[in-house]
Amino acid sequence: MSKTKQPVNPLLQQKKRRIGPGVVIVIVLVLALGGGVGVQYWRNNSAVEVSSNGQAEPTVITGPGANGNGVTVGKAGAKAHIDLYIDFRCPHCKEFEDESGATINKLVDDGTATVTYWPMIFVADSSPRLANAFAAAAAEGKARSYADELYSDFAKSWTNDQLIELGKQLGVDNSKFEAAVTGNTYAGWLTSVGQAATDRKVEGTPTVFVNDKLLNADQLTPDGITSAVNAAG
Repeated sequence: MSKTKQPVNPLLQQKKRRIGPGVVIVIVLVLALGGGVGVQYWRNNSAVEVSSNGQAEPTVITGPGANGNGVTVGKAGAKAHIDLYIDFRCPHCKEFEDESGATINKLVDDGTATVTYWPMIFVADSSPRLANAFAAAAAEGKARSYADELYSDFAKSWTNDQLIELGKQLGVDNSKFEAAVTGNTYAGWLTSVGQAATDRKVEGTPTVFVNDKLLNADQLTPDGITSAVNAAG
């Protein structure tokens, strides 16, 4: 005896239809946009946490503000001098800092070398803001720790509020520092530093000199920098 075929519910047919590729693309785009908004919110609003408190802070020998002169830190009379041309938004500078930063810090702390920071503004629209904040911190004696922290949390947007909070975390909590950050006090100085770099034919970051000798790309390692410093007399 044959079974009677039951009529198919059209609503069930609709449920069984596959989602078209166009719908999948739209869903993926919505999720991506939502994720992007979330990441950007985190970058703009994440808390500032420092890792360098309690570590040695080298003396600022030459502070920011003098036209064409970078920020020099260390101990007077060191046999070697290192010039660092860096951009706080440069991913290659971040890699260089991660690999060689501790080596350079040790050379400064043991009195072997001084370091001059030359903050460049090549990479992003935010580079001038971060470079200006670094200068404001350097004027308060916190050049190295401020620079180290900017790279340590490289993914952060470093809004003005975050830059000011970083100063507070490092012990710089005064109206002069805040005014320098929000008022872009060191813009003119940064222009002069950039011109000095151009005159020295610096075209990218990171660029490193040891006793005025340009290091090749393959020397931008802990061993390469240490060897160059040891060879300096």
